[in-house]
Amino acid sequence: MESNRLLTTATATPADVTDDPPQARWLMAVVRVGVALLWIQNLSWKAPPDFGKNSGGGLYKWAKFAVDKPVFGPYAWFVEHVVLPNFTVFGWLTLLVEAGLGAFLLVGLATRLWALIGIAQSVAIALSVLNAPHEWHWAYFLMILAHVALFATAAGRSFGVDGVLRPTWRASSGRVARVLLRVS
Repeated sequence: MESNRLLTTATATPADVTDDPPQARWLMAVVRVGVALLWIQNLSWKAPPDFGKNSGGGLYKWAKFAVDKPVFGPYAWFVEHVVLPNFTVFGWLTLLVEAGLGAFLLVGLATRLWALIGIAQSVAIALSVLNAPHEWHWAYFLMILAHVALFATAAGRSFGVDGVLRPTWRASSGRVARVLLRVS
């Protein structure tokens, strides 16, 4: 049904148009926004400037579980010898990456790129806390799977900025447009 297409064929290529039913597009948009809100909400306990290092709480507490309750030896070594000695830099990097995940997934811009970053961040979190007391390990597997779904469905093309701008990026010969086309 032509009226159910995300974009009209006059302005889009077959790669931009989806034949998915509107309910499927809405559902992926809801999942994308929900995952974005998860990242945004979790920024609240990553408080600069020390990210919990001085109090032994916050992000520092959870990062330290990678060493105290190791999941994977090489990762525990990396956290102990690289991350913890440089924790302020790590804290700011974590804050910026997770804020970026929340913002970009929320608006649906460069969604596939941010889904890959979300997979990597979720794996890093899982490797830090899977053996922590009272943690439900399935939460981290579900985070990874949610990002895989966002990547596989190019979720930003449904009610996101990716879907609106892809025809413009495709028509452009600029380098930035070509990159954005690939990561959307």
